[in-house]
Amino acid sequence: MSGIEVTPAELAQLTEELAHLEGPRREEAVNAIATARAFGDLSENFEYHAAKDSQGLLERQITILRAKIQSARVVEAPADTDRVHTGSRVTLEDEAGDRVEVTVTAVGGVDACSPDSPLGRAIQGAAVGDRVQVDAPRGSWTARIVAIA
Repeated sequence: MSGIEVTPAELAQLTEELAHLEGPRREEAVNAIATARAFGDLSENFEYHAAKDSQGLLERQITILRAKIQSARVVEAPADTDRVHTGSRVTLEDEAGDRVEVTVTAVGGVDACSPDSPLGRAIQGAAVGDRVQVDAPRGSWTARIVAIA
């Protein structure tokens, strides 16, 4: 996994999420396995197998999150909002006049746009009023930068 650019706040968010997964969530998984194990014969114990599967998924999430944190490059968000950068909240308008707001971040979340995605690459460095060409897998489209916060 190549390094991702994150703001200090995003790195703190990732670190907090990792602590939650490694702490309370891991403890819940261990307790669920112990409870299911008490039900008896493990070869026919659905609860046990479901708890083990859940634990495996949790451990995979932890591995992915650790890799993100270890490869993260912390970038300071510029004080001005003249240009789109990692951490920017951007309002876009497409050709039909529909507007969408995205946050440029490698962390993910609601309305997140990865800097490495087609949209993220297209808007990086753009200013308010600029038109950008987004070359997405389902086809190209043009958007206008309406606002940057």
